[in-house]
Amino acid sequence: MEPGTEVRTWLAPAKINLALHVTGRRDDGYHLIDSLAVFTRFGDRLEIEPAEQDEFSVSGRYAAGLPLDDGNLVVKARDALRREAGAQRTPPVAIRLEKNLPIASGVGGGSSDAAAALNGLARLWKLDIDEISLARIGLSLGADLPMCLKSKPLIARGIGDEVSPLSALGLVLVNPGIAVSTPDVFKALSRRDNDALPPLPRRLDFHAVRNWLESTRNDLEGAASSIEPAVGEALKALKRADSAFARMSGSGATCFGLFETGNVAKRAAIEIRARHPDWFVAATRSMEVSDGEA
Repeated sequence: MEPGTEVRTWLAPAKINLALHVTGRRDDGYHLIDSLAVFTRFGDRLEIEPAEQDEFSVSGRYAAGLPLDDGNLVVKARDALRREAGAQRTPPVAIRLEKNLPIASGVGGGSSDAAAALNGLARLWKLDIDEISLARIGLSLGADLPMCLKSKPLIARGIGDEVSPLSALGLVLVNPGIAVSTPDVFKALSRRDNDALPPLPRRLDFHAVRNWLESTRNDLEGAASSIEPAVGEALKALKRADSAFARMSGSGATCFGLFETGNVAKRAAIEIRARHPDWFVAATRSMEVSDGEA
């Protein structure tokens, strides 16, 4: 392949934890998580193409301060896949990351970027590698990688169990411009042995999901709010914009609001953005299925 002959764009979607229960702690210190996660049509984007030598660059609103060496998960993913497949089958590539998601914001941005890189490079390099092997490589880079490789609604226990069919949900994502340390949030937890998620309803339309969410929690929300009170401000903004349900995602500080249609979500995002022009605000929808290519 000649450089510049094949450019593909890959979506690295935001991962939203609609519910997140902390159910225990393993002997190695990692917490046991029970979560319903969805992926959105809004996220970071990766352009990948053949090149004379490996290149990696970052642009976008949240590019500042991101490492361009193997401190970045995208570079780690490229190198890990190359080690697995061999240098002869993995010629140099140029990867350009458009960083649209806030850093350390509870939406799995770095993991999703790395997953998009693995999926995109496996396709570009035409590697004969199955999903299990790709998930194994992903897991070596981070616990969220296997589920980000799928980018489908799932109950996240370990690598995740897919949930199907889950209707696409109208969402507004809001971050008040702060980064929250995940280790600090877990340290601030008052309890780590909570009950697991209740069973999902048989029908997974908007109203059934909203009602089910009322019986669930994000066990990290209280801890994150105690560290960064702005989490509460983001939730207030979503409720003021008439979201049907609002909650923090992951370890924060990004919060989401559910809206019955995409158009209602767009109007709410405009309203919140007008009141808080410095915040990250995005109207989007959750994905029902995805192969990752944008």
